[in-house]
Amino acid sequence: MKKAMSTWLVMLALGISAVPAQAHHSWPVETSNLITVQGTVTAFKWENPHPMITLNVSTADGKIETWQVGGPAINRMEAKGWTKATVKPGDVITGTGYQFKDGQKIIRLEKITFADGKELKLYGN
Repeated sequence: MKKAMSTWLVMLALGISAVPAQAHHSWPVETSNLITVQGTVTAFKWENPHPMITLNVSTADGKIETWQVGGPAINRMEAKGWTKATVKPGDVITGTGYQFKDGQKIIRLEKITFADGKELKLYGN
C-alpha cells in the first residue's frame, strides 16, 4: 500500500509539472522576413506572457493600421533594460521583427528604435 501511494504521488507530481511545459508556446512567425513598422504608441501592456505595444501605423495610402508588437516574458525584457515605463502612449517608435505567418498585424520584436535614434533590443547583443 505504501509503495502504491508513493508511485501515485510521483505520477501526480510529474503530471502537474508537465502542465506549464504544455502551456509554453513559440511565436508563429515567418523568420525569413524581418520587417519594420513605424508608428505611434497607443498602449503598452506590461504583462506576461508577452508584453505588447499597440501602434497606429500610417500606410502609404494614408490609412491607419493597428499593429501589435511584443517581446518575450517580462524578466527577459528587464534583462535587456526594458521597464514598464520604456514606452508610453504618444511615443513614436520603429519596431523591427518577424510578423505572424498567417498575416496578422502582430510582430515578435527584435528591437525598437526611438525617435531620437536610440535602439533597445530584445534578443541577441
